[in-house]
Amino acid sequence: MLKQNLIANNPLRVFKTDTKGNEILQRMGLVVSRPGVGKTAILVQIALYNMLQGKQVVHVSIGQSIDKTKAWYDDILKDVTSGAKAEEVESVKYEIIRNRMIITFNNSNFSRPKLEERLNDLIKQDIFRPSCLVIDGLDIAAADHQLLDDMHALQKEMGINIWFSAVSHREEAGKGDNLPAVFKDKADIFDTLLMLQPADAGEGKIFLKTVKDDTGCVEPGKAMCLDPTTMLVWG
Repeated sequence: MLKQNLIANNPLRVFKTDTKGNEILQRMGLVVSRPGVGKTAILVQIALYNMLQGKQVVHVSIGQSIDKTKAWYDDILKDVTSGAKAEEVESVKYEIIRNRMIITFNNSNFSRPKLEERLNDLIKQDIFRPSCLVIDGLDIAAADHQLLDDMHALQKEMGINIWFSAVSHREEAGKGDNLPAVFKDKADIFDTLLMLQPADAGEGKIFLKTVKDDTGCVEPGKAMCLDPTTMLVWG
């Protein structure tokens, strides 16, 4: 069945359980890349992996419209279901729509209280109870420690996974497996740190490297590949 195949073959499943087989239900994760390299695509694939397992995911999009965010899901889903039967694709689409909620914020008005208020509205009315948040568009480099501490506290209180994206610029890029310096003073807040790094010119590859993973799922230094055309993680 298509859904089971998508779950079983998703390379990002390595972040689900630790070496003892215990599922990681709480995490603060961060995906770092230069602009346009694929950080949103990674967040969407993380979200899809959770949704297809029946888990509810809130996608928080900062500075982008709901339509643009939905387009990311449509494009990724089109690629991962290429060649599948139409009725199976429709079943997968239904699963995603049922388990996804998109919330948008302007760049200037995102905060824990405002996010928590909107989440509580959903939870208290039994509309939606997420086990995972993906937060795309927050300027992590410019964010003060208080905001990140607030989000860490929210993650702990809700007992969920929260994944963030962050932009690094060429002049900030770390060397090898090192995190760009602009993020190093905030690294302790995150359990898992991933970096997207283009390979040398002409190779046509992007590597997704695990810089840090305190959950015990992945050894630091492990790298997977991202197809630069489809933005899919494939190994």
